[in-house]
Amino acid sequence: MADNKLQQQIEFIIEIDKLKSIFRRTKILDNSRYENDAEHSWHFAMMALILKEHANDPDIDILKVMKIGLIHDIVEIDAGDTFIYDDSLKEAKCKNEKAAAERIFGLLPPEQRDEMISLWEEYENQGTSEAKFAMALDRLGPVVQNCRSRGHSWKEHNVPAGKVMEINSRIGEGSKTLWDYAKGLIEDTIVKGYIK
Repeated sequence: MADNKLQQQIEFIIEIDKLKSIFRRTKILDNSRYENDAEHSWHFAMMALILKEHANDPDIDILKVMKIGLIHDIVEIDAGDTFIYDDSLKEAKCKNEKAAAERIFGLLPPEQRDEMISLWEEYENQGTSEAKFAMALDRLGPVVQNCRSRGHSWKEHNVPAGKVMEINSRIGEGSKTLWDYAKGLIEDTIVKGYIK
């Protein structure tokens, strides 16, 4: 039985290696290439560790936030990266990602499968302080990257400044401090003419 459990865990670990090949719409800070989902997830977990004090909830379970950060985009192995600013893809995104969660996390032994699906659903449902802070971090990273790259992905996909503000205002639900910071970055990008 232990051998079967270990084999399931190894199969999952092998499967999630594919996250390294899922590229996002934002470039890394030196602007040399697009970021992949594995890099994004690692960066997210580090941001949680470093920025914990800025969560709206002072009693937040930061280990749970870090776990969410590490697993939240695993579904993109099957579903692909959906551009957050494209409203037309939201319905399909939900359906495709749910199926992906069931398949990919289903590779794990039942107890771990249930934990991963529960964490992923908690993030998607946005009903806890941890999920809201996780969302704040998930959105803050690309804001910083876009502002450092002169609005690269926003310009490339013709995303207007108002849409950037609207989508990223949810950062404030997890951290008012981080939203104030992100809003300042976005406003600076607008003033410099990087986005309209």
